Amino acid sequence: MTGAHRSGTTWVGRIIGSSPEVGYIQEPFNINCPPGVCGAAFPCWFYYLCGENEDQYARPIDLTLRFRYQTWAQFKALGAWKDAARMVRDYSLFAFHRIGHHRPLLRDPLAFFSAEWLTQQYPFDVVILIRHPAAFVASIKSRQWNHPFDHFLKQPLLMRDHLGAFEEEIHEFAERPHDVLDQAILLWRLIHSTVIRYRERHPEWTFARHRDLSSNPIGEFRKIFKRLNLPYGSREEVSTRHYCMAETSQTGYAGDEVVRNSAQNMKRWRQLLTEGELDRIREKCLDIARVLYSEEEMVEIGLARGT
Repeated sequence: MTGAHRSGTTWVGRIIGSSPEVGYIQEPFNINCPPGVCGAAFPCWFYYLCGENEDQYARPIDLTLRFRYQTWAQFKALGAWKDAARMVRDYSLFAFHRIGHHRPLLRDPLAFFSAEWLTQQYPFDVVILIRHPAAFVASIKSRQWNHPFDHFLKQPLLMRDHLGAFEEEIHEFAERPHDVLDQAILLWRLIHSTVIRYRERHPEWTFARHRDLSSNPIGEFRKIFKRLNLPYGSREEVSTRHYCMAETSQTGYAGDEVVRNSAQNMKRWRQLLTEGELDRIREKCLDIARVLYSEEEMVEIGLARGT
């Protein structure tokens, strides 16, 4: 499961991970991933794997997907006591999933550009999450997350295979500071232009829009579970309600979990963006968004003005 960060991968992943047939694996492509979980030690955010650079990373990823926890590597990296507690938790979870022969759920937006390589190596069912630009940009703005665009430029294979059309803009953002809003706009364009190519090349993959899951969670998650050949019964419906239909006072993060009232959450971007900021998003994202949303939906998500 992948897509842009802040597109709901944690939220959706926890619901799918509630299936007793699934073992949840969180962000092995994260450069800060504990080595016990995955020892790949990726040097850049959004690292791109393909046949030309797989040798160093294939085995650590394989161990992760087989729930083989790397105890010694994690032990050598231990720092605070909380790291030891996390080590025990992660080791126990890996052992539980391995003994139970559970299907690995790799939940990682940072593996987005490596999705094709992963499907060449493993019989993955791929779920790509799509979020409209106003909501994505608002989420990044609310957290003031800056992105190191030079991490893309350090990956010539990624630039060659996915981001070549944006090379001039990426250089500009890497060489001088830009505000968080413009960074988020460019990130949305980079990722969702690739989503469009993925849709063309991989009709067998599942492409789920954040707004559809938010407005009709029971119906949409039932469809996703069916496509993944997972049962969707009372247990899974209870989990969906837990993560999607929380009382407003109960929404937010609790440990690794995120609960929300998804119908209310899908409108939150309107409170976070000014009309001037929406104009900037419209100017840069309109061409890509029109491929992913109908004209009526474009009005609803703030990318076109209603009559």
